[in-house]
Amino acid sequence: MGDVTHQTHSHHQLAHEASHPSPQQAPRDPAPRDQDAHQLGVSLGPVLCKQCDDRLGPIEWFRCSWQHGGAATGFAVWRDETTETPVMVKLPVGSREHRWTTSIAALHARSNVGPDSGTDAGPTPRVLAAGTELNGYDLAWLVVERLSGKPLSSALTAEAVHDLLDAAARFHAAALRASPNLRPADEPPQAHDWDGLLAKSREMVKDSGLTEARHWKEAVKRVQRALPRLKAKWAARKIDTWCHGDLHPANVLRRASKSSASPCVLIDLAMVHSGHWVEDAVYLERLYWGRPELLHGVKPVSHLAKIRREMGVATDDNYAELAAVRRVLMAGCVPAYATFEGHPKYTHAALETLEQYLPQVAH
Repeated sequence: MGDVTHQTHSHHQLAHEASHPSPQQAPRDPAPRDQDAHQLGVSLGPVLCKQCDDRLGPIEWFRCSWQHGGAATGFAVWRDETTETPVMVKLPVGSREHRWTTSIAALHARSNVGPDSGTDAGPTPRVLAAGTELNGYDLAWLVVERLSGKPLSSALTAEAVHDLLDAAARFHAAALRASPNLRPADEPPQAHDWDGLLAKSREMVKDSGLTEARHWKEAVKRVQRALPRLKAKWAARKIDTWCHGDLHPANVLRRASKSSASPCVLIDLAMVHSGHWVEDAVYLERLYWGRPELLHGVKPVSHLAKIRREMGVATDDNYAELAAVRRVLMAGCVPAYATFEGHPKYTHAALETLEQYLPQVAH
């Protein structure tokens, strides 16, 4: 379950970016519109293999339950003079995912080693090949290392939660190094219509038969009264981080060997955005409001702050207050998405979150 406001925007944006020419480039034909992504991959796979100078072997395209459109995905083998490397192929990918996947991978490319060699292969997949054009179409594609380890969601132990947050911190640090000419503050964060979402929350409390409706009604009213102060505090945060934007265990894979300095790898970079690092931490935390035991006592905000300090990456003195503001804003919007997030245990936990943190930040 993700941040619905980000998620909906991202999927529309990804589809748009994957099929429209960039204004900085000479126009090329858009990708064919009469094929879904899987069909597009099957039809263009041989062309891609040829464009990679036949280093890319035949592609085994597949569909899976976690794919929600936007890219075809397949497995293949990448061949050079001495080795064969299992790889994953994605096309088309949005410009944002293409940019961050390639730019962060470039930081570690000089080591020219395999993902399990014991050196730092980076917090994102190694890129074997990439491009923004295929068969005359304006279409971005990626060939990245195929990670042999499982996603952390397959066994979310306490160690896995620690490793997930460690990967997030390494991603934050790498993203800043990968974009020295573009600071997060140079790209305004996505705006949220908190007024509209809270108004929708009030409507849903009345009409959806939400559990604890009376308490929810009063809680949302209190958030609305405090909203000018909450928005001002949130708007005043430092914009100094490229946030992953979709930080959950299924988007973090282990490398087969833990000897690397980055034993876990973040995937799906289509929702990377400028902001404050607490956004990623609270995003993860809120997924488990209804099942906090699955985090094994790890507090994402304070633990990520600890890792950042150990890495020498800055944390604000007021990050705890910012996290509380973010929790209140997100929790207040839960009834607006009761259709998606309406499990009674989750909505009860969101209400408890509101009642715990709103008094701390409402003044």
